[in-house]
Amino acid sequence: MSELPFILDEMTVEDIPEVMRIERRVFSAMWTSGIYRREITANPWSHYYVLRPKHPALPPILAYGGVWRMDESAHIPTIATHPDWQGRRLGSYLLLHLLLKGEALGCTEATLEVRASNYPAQKLYLRHGFEVAGIRYHYYNDNGEDAVIMTRPTLARTALLAELAAMEADLQERWRRYYFSSPA
Repeated sequence: MSELPFILDEMTVEDIPEVMRIERRVFSAMWTSGIYRREITANPWSHYYVLRPKHPALPPILAYGGVWRMDESAHIPTIATHPDWQGRRLGSYLLLHLLLKGEALGCTEATLEVRASNYPAQKLYLRHGFEVAGIRYHYYNDNGEDAVIMTRPTLARTALLAELAAMEADLQERWRRYYFSSPA
């Protein structure tokens, strides 16, 4: 296999029902379909993407996420991986593409908020150059949980492309070996 078994594509209004199926399984404080519709159709500073599988046996969307241009900051308002496909580095792959989009929009840094209890997500962001910048107390309206503010201080295109190239090589090997190999 010389290419990845999924493609990065712009999120469309037609994707919202599937995004909402994932959203309900992943987040306790979910966005509504109306929020996604507005983000896709009416927010000129937002850009949303999905990972679509090439294999018909897989879910129609493996991961999704977005990036907003906020002055010189690329803000990641949401990113999620289908719960049955977590742990396969799809979030890393998508995150790098969101950061590259932010850089292409003229952003020089990236920011996001993550639940204080979401250690796997925090680990993902730390692995990709984010640093803890502060706390938003009682940020989440479903349970009053704090949010950890994280920033990636630079979005150097050459560094992002190098990260992405290494990620793609790793993903090709992982997916070839573990997810689409024939049983012996």
